[in-house]
Amino acid sequence: MRVFIAGATGAIGRRLVPLLLADGHEVFGTTTRHEGVAGVDAAGAHGLVMDGLDGASVRAAVLDTRPDVIVHELTALSGGIDLKHFDRTFATTNQLRTHGTDHLLAAGAEVGTTRFIAQSYAGWPSERTGSPVKTEEDPLDAHPTDASRESLAAIRHVEEVTTAAGGLALRYGALYGPGQSLGRRGEMVTMLESGKLPLVGGGTGITSFCHIDDAASATAAAVLRGAAGVYNIVDDEPAPVSEWLPALAEAIGAKPPMRVPAWLAKPLIGEHGVSMMTQVRGASNAKAKRELGWTPIWPSWREGFRSGLG
Repeated sequence: MRVFIAGATGAIGRRLVPLLLADGHEVFGTTTRHEGVAGVDAAGAHGLVMDGLDGASVRAAVLDTRPDVIVHELTALSGGIDLKHFDRTFATTNQLRTHGTDHLLAAGAEVGTTRFIAQSYAGWPSERTGSPVKTEEDPLDAHPTDASRESLAAIRHVEEVTTAAGGLALRYGALYGPGQSLGRRGEMVTMLESGKLPLVGGGTGITSFCHIDDAASATAAAVLRGAAGVYNIVDDEPAPVSEWLPALAEAIGAKPPMRVPAWLAKPLIGEHGVSMMTQVRGASNAKAKRELGWTPIWPSWREGFRSGLG
């Protein structure tokens, strides 16, 4: 098929291109800068420049390529995430999840694209009560932290319009691996190595991880399989922060993280940061395994932290 990757030079896009080519698809990949085209071309795909927030730019790119499948991997994240000002960090990404999604869906409908896949996120957007591990049927948080309201609204939008159009919304877990903040030389690992990433409160927040290569392989599977709907793309082992953060420190040869009470951490990382450490829920990957025929390469963050950080 003709597969159009919006955001082919991003973390997932770069890994997705060779997988789709290996499956025999013709791949078109967008980048925001002309110098990025050469990298997409070198990988064996067809590179083109597109501004995901410019409806005319999106329409021109989609009409020029007339894809069977559109994969929406557009984000605008660079550097660290300011948990205290979460929505500020995700401001442009939120626009790409709202306006950018709408532009891609409209252009795809115009050329008769039959399949649409969009990036979403598993974990903090879920309701922070009830079961510690959520399925796709569980509701998103009706009472998000003040710092994450706009980001959650953007996630709701991309999931609702994607599934209404017959597409698939892939909720990636907390990404780790080469080139990620949680990677060998990433910001999160560097902070832990320098003793600047403490364990807040009881560390009772549950995290579901996803290696960056597993995010790409699940997306490649979704190009061919799966009915319209939402899918959690996570590993097999949701775990509390109190378990995985010390294990990460051990894996990278750092000292165990210090413990800090929530009241002391809140002025530094805000309500959302404390929630990430103490209240968020994990996610089940049973649906993705069953309906996408997908199995993670790294089924547990334990082995992933030891051997898959890069």
